[in-house]
Amino acid sequence: MRTSNPVFTSYIWKNPSYASNKMTINGILLKSFYTLFLVGLTAWYVWNMVKRGENVKYYIYGGLLVALFFSVLTSYKKRWAPVTVPIYALAKGLFLGGISAYADTRFEGMPTQAVKVTIVAFFVMLFLYKWNIVTVTHQFRSVIYSAMATIFTIYIISFILRFFFDIHLGIVYGTSWVSIGFTIIAASVASFSLLLDFYYIDRQLYKAPKYMEWVATWGILVSLVWLYVEVLRLMKKLAIRF
Repeated sequence: MRTSNPVFTSYIWKNPSYASNKMTINGILLKSFYTLFLVGLTAWYVWNMVKRGENVKYYIYGGLLVALFFSVLTSYKKRWAPVTVPIYALAKGLFLGGISAYADTRFEGMPTQAVKVTIVAFFVMLFLYKWNIVTVTHQFRSVIYSAMATIFTIYIISFILRFFFDIHLGIVYGTSWVSIGFTIIAASVASFSLLLDFYYIDRQLYKAPKYMEWVATWGILVSLVWLYVEVLRLMKKLAIRF
């Protein structure tokens, strides 16, 4: 079965029935709060550096690369998740703290608004899932998976063009209506990917081994971070446009 979040693939969840201590919703909640605290801790550290006028470029790119590395490591070595996921959270906080502080410098209060929108979106998606207002069908999963693959392909191409050739892809970095529309679509896909996360976690509760709570936490965190970044990017584009 496929999902837009690479965390919740059949590879990750295979053979869950051999553990005696199973995954629970309380365990996932506790670990989620803990990893969000770690994200906030390093984000606050880099935020203060920006406010003091220090250059945090290496923190931003370093945090992004370290987070990517430990994401890949977690996906292949899921038993290591109790160690790799907290490190991922700390590294991601460096990245988020940098981009958020720069955004706040130019548009005061915008990161706080983006956090609020992200939280609201999370609970809206949870409500839609729990009350079966949106049913996570095979077709739904396929559409979200295809959309996510397309979006990330565009982002990878954009990163290569910007990093190696100093070419800024307008659809990603511009403020045209096409660029704004693309970001709206990306934010929407990030929101709906939370439904897939809920779906796969729900199917594995009290079945998967206890350490898979860390993997589940990682999956939720990946979606939330992606959603926050898209919301922040959309707000910046709209603020510049208008």
